Amino acid sequence: MSARLAPRRPVIDRRPARGGRQLRAAALGTALLTVLVPALSACGGDAAAGSGNATLKWTSSYFPTHWDPVVGGSGAQFRELALVYASLTRTDENGKAVPDLAKSWEYNVKGDRITFHLRPGLKFSDGEPVDGAAVKAAIDRAKKQQNSALFGDLTSIKSVDAEGLDAVIHLTQVDYQIPQLLGERVLQIASPKAAASPAELDQNPVGAGPFIVTQLIPGTKVLLKKNPDYWDAKNIHIDNVELTSAPDAATVVNGLQTGVYNFADIEPNQAQAAKKAGLEVFVQPGFNASNISLNINKAPFDDDKVVDAVRYAINRKEFVDKLTFGYGEVTDQPFPKGYVAYDPKSENDYSYDPAKSRKLLAEAGHKSGQIKLDLVIPAEDPQAEIVQSQLAAVGITVTIKIDKNWATPFFAKDLTFSLYGTTGRDSAAQTLTAHFGPNGPLNLSSPYEPSGFEAAIARVRQTPLGSPAYPQVLRAATRAGLRSKALIFTYSQPNLIAKSKSISGLPKNPAHIDWTGVTISGTR
Repeated sequence: MSARLAPRRPVIDRRPARGGRQLRAAALGTALLTVLVPALSACGGDAAAGSGNATLKWTSSYFPTHWDPVVGGSGAQFRELALVYASLTRTDENGKAVPDLAKSWEYNVKGDRITFHLRPGLKFSDGEPVDGAAVKAAIDRAKKQQNSALFGDLTSIKSVDAEGLDAVIHLTQVDYQIPQLLGERVLQIASPKAAASPAELDQNPVGAGPFIVTQLIPGTKVLLKKNPDYWDAKNIHIDNVELTSAPDAATVVNGLQTGVYNFADIEPNQAQAAKKAGLEVFVQPGFNASNISLNINKAPFDDDKVVDAVRYAINRKEFVDKLTFGYGEVTDQPFPKGYVAYDPKSENDYSYDPAKSRKLLAEAGHKSGQIKLDLVIPAEDPQAEIVQSQLAAVGITVTIKIDKNWATPFFAKDLTFSLYGTTGRDSAAQTLTAHFGPNGPLNLSSPYEPSGFEAAIARVRQTPLGSPAYPQVLRAATRAGLRSKALIFTYSQPNLIAKSKSISGLPKNPAHIDWTGVTISGTR
């Protein structure tokens, strides 16, 4: 393992598919298979710009592996899929659920049924109606399709009734989180007709979002045009989109400077060069959180003193300084400071204290160098080197092992020690249960859950989002979750963006890339 620390993108949260599906590779190779009849020439972006049309030329290191939203899951790629697909709700700049395809919704008195009222006259890009039946089909498919990455997110949903433009969702429990849950991350809605063949939908996406795919080259490039039938088309000022898979990171800034691209996510070590090139560099707010995952069902983490020793050995600031060039933030929770779910009372519960760490190890009967651990990760990662160094300083020997098939043992809870990073969730309750719940996919110690967490998260679900008590109830659940011995949060990798100044500012919706109201002037 190289000792050099180079910044990299965080490990992206991808949910395991039904039946134990392994994570697929981030791209499908370079095979140039054109799936749809091209509506633009190979140089369509330049031609469009030359004719006065506003063209977004976006290169992304998160280019979608899948275009079926049920398979794609809720990792970072949902931002690109949101070009094509709309959802029942979306989030505003405060992270609050607001109308999207659904114009409104209401719960019954008991709180175990919610009815979404869809906007009238909407249709998918293949002409099929956007109605209650389409919502029912989307939810049923997400729950039942063999390779669904979303089934675990929908456990509160018992059934769906379609009543014209209404979708009536019957719940297994009182759950006021549903409007937050069924947004872009978890329920991007595809045409039921197109989704009847999921494999075909994966290469020929059909949605009711702001853009329509005109050409798709798997793993490489997709061309899109504005959807005139999108419900909010009047506020979409971009005519065409060229979305490409990002080349080597070192060439992205040059591509932005020369006009090959006008929008890109970049590495923190590229920020200074981008600024010198006259580009606008900014951090889009998000819920990114990296953690160290421990399995308390396996030695040595079945000893609470060893777990606490590891907690006190971690210097979070080192991750921020070495990996984010100051753009990231230290975090000891899965939420950023200022967000409604962040719990100030839990801040710095386990601050950096290597002397205390060594003392705890001695009390547990371990001499320096006696504990030897394999840290299993999917690819070379400088985070692992920092963990290795920090634990070595307190007398724990860590060997870094790379397993490309890491997902299988991780989600099967067979690993003892690993790393993970997530992009968070729009529903805070979903974020908490994913990390701390007994069946949480990000809980390496399943079926363990911290004492008091089940009751605390139940109270969150039973509390309406608009209740004055909601913030305190939610923070109490965060506090209960953070008693978990299975996770040690470290830092938040920034959503760092570089763009041409010809593109206006983006809405600051946390973790989302929203093109509503965005304009592009000139040809770059």
